[in-house]
Amino acid sequence: MGRPFLLRQGLFEPALATKHPRHAIALFLTGRSAALTGYGQFMSKFAIYYEPEAYSLKGKLMGRQSAGAAFMRAVAKAAPERVWAYARARAGAEQMARELAESGAPKTGVAWVPFMDPKRLAEPGLLYRPDPRIFVDAWMRLSHANPRAYSLCGVTHTTASQSVMEALAGLVTAPLEEWDAIVCTSRAVRDSVRSLLENNAEYLRERTGATRFTLPQLPVIPLGVHCDTLALDEGRRAAARATFGIGEDETVVIFVGRLSFHGKAHPVPMYLGLEACAKDSKVTLIQAGWFGNDQTEKAFKDDAETLCPSVRTIYVDGRDQEQLRDVWASADIFTSLSDNVQETFGLTPIEAMASGLPVVVSDWDGYKDTVRDGIDGFRVPTTTLPPGSGTVLADRFDIGIDNYDIYCGVTSQLVAVDVAAVTEAYRKLITDPALRRRMGEAARQRARATFDWTVVFRRYQELWDDLGERRRSDASLHPPLTRRRRPDRPDPFTMFASYPTRAIGAKTGFRRIPGTSVDAAIARRDLGSTKFAAVVLPPPETITLILEALTETEWTTLETLAARTGRTVAALLGPVAWLSKVGALQFDFGSASAPAAS
Repeated sequence: MGRPFLLRQGLFEPALATKHPRHAIALFLTGRSAALTGYGQFMSKFAIYYEPEAYSLKGKLMGRQSAGAAFMRAVAKAAPERVWAYARARAGAEQMARELAESGAPKTGVAWVPFMDPKRLAEPGLLYRPDPRIFVDAWMRLSHANPRAYSLCGVTHTTASQSVMEALAGLVTAPLEEWDAIVCTSRAVRDSVRSLLENNAEYLRERTGATRFTLPQLPVIPLGVHCDTLALDEGRRAAARATFGIGEDETVVIFVGRLSFHGKAHPVPMYLGLEACAKDSKVTLIQAGWFGNDQTEKAFKDDAETLCPSVRTIYVDGRDQEQLRDVWASADIFTSLSDNVQETFGLTPIEAMASGLPVVVSDWDGYKDTVRDGIDGFRVPTTTLPPGSGTVLADRFDIGIDNYDIYCGVTSQLVAVDVAAVTEAYRKLITDPALRRRMGEAARQRARATFDWTVVFRRYQELWDDLGERRRSDASLHPPLTRRRRPDRPDPFTMFASYPTRAIGAKTGFRRIPGTSVDAAIARRDLGSTKFAAVVLPPPETITLILEALTETEWTTLETLAARTGRTVAALLGPVAWLSKVGALQFDFGSASAPAAS
């Protein structure tokens, strides 16, 4: 049965082994660590699933893109001799190489592995993708290689969308192994992923009698930040505050991130808490982010005017990096009272800690792991409904009455952030500069020791080494699969075999249609209605080879054509079908003058 499945008892700490009480399913990472001697000294090779959008800070910016861009910088900083880019086209690998070079790794070689040739991932031995959809790659691995050819590693971001929930539930039936992993960025998200997996496994057990489920490891590894780039320039503070017209007698509280009351953090507890403090102190709130639309912007500003009229409020476009640097430099306190199920980790509190700011956050999801209450700042309690109370919300989301934004938004309306605790946390920091400095310094040290990418990327390396050792040494938990195709992604000519009149076989009869020239057949590749399908069109040299091997009067078969051209029957099936489609060849399955059809 392989090595026993291990639980993690403390944050980022190894633990004792225990089996799951109901199912033999691999859910957690072992505590084995790799003896790395320095950042960049690799014990594992790896490939990166590369789609530019996942690593770009341009366009619609979300947390996963920020995390992806930071991950790529971490790879560059580690400066491996070689990485592999698993990309749809060579241009993707070239773009990844440019990004690594621009991020400080000009000597790192990048080898391209095409999406359609996954067996080549056996050379690096591991594929990392910046999302949890490794079930897709597991099926490709089964179809084109074998389960021991390489390991798969994904990572969670939001887990609240239907597509992600379906992807995670799909892990139960995908051909995954215990040498694969989904990195969970917090203990809270690990618990939510585990709940999905266990619920799906339990359903399959009751419905089909299934009892054996081999699932990937679920290690907890946080997202990281590049602390060196976030260190505050003390000399910038006065100029930055002057930019916003802020006096030294004002305490500046900042929020950084998307300004979305339905999808990020509802602002009411923040507004109420700061208003209570502003009765006795001069408080300025800077909200640095961006609004999804004009209605959202109006709601934020109207609610601030209604709920915290004593607080000076400033709005800054958080996508403007120069303005954002001024926001960080102006700040005394950072706050983020997340109450939303789309959040799984939360990078901005870590960025604030790396900047040396004390933080006031909600005791919610990943914040529970990152901010030490009373040391780096304050975590204020959150309260919501008990399990089983939200089936109506789930049904509305499932049926389509509510979209993703509404689902997250209405759920967050039933998550209470303790306003009294928020007010007390703000008041302590606003009235005690020494406490701010002490907590800010503790936060800075914690960020560097635990969340800097030099530390976090080592955790990834250790995980990848662990997966590689499992893949090489562990016994499989199930017999080899005889079916190697994903059941719901069949070959179209298998699933739709009953649609046509007939199918081509090795003995199918055909001939060249009189009057069809080689040049005319080649030209039909470029028809407006044809050229979109370049991936299946025979190249000009193949068209020439086939037509010159045929006469206009002779009936022949694929077997005979294969012998004449030196090609296999399988290689000729598509070209012959297409040449018939565009009027260059004629099939005859029943003519007395034609060979018998297969």
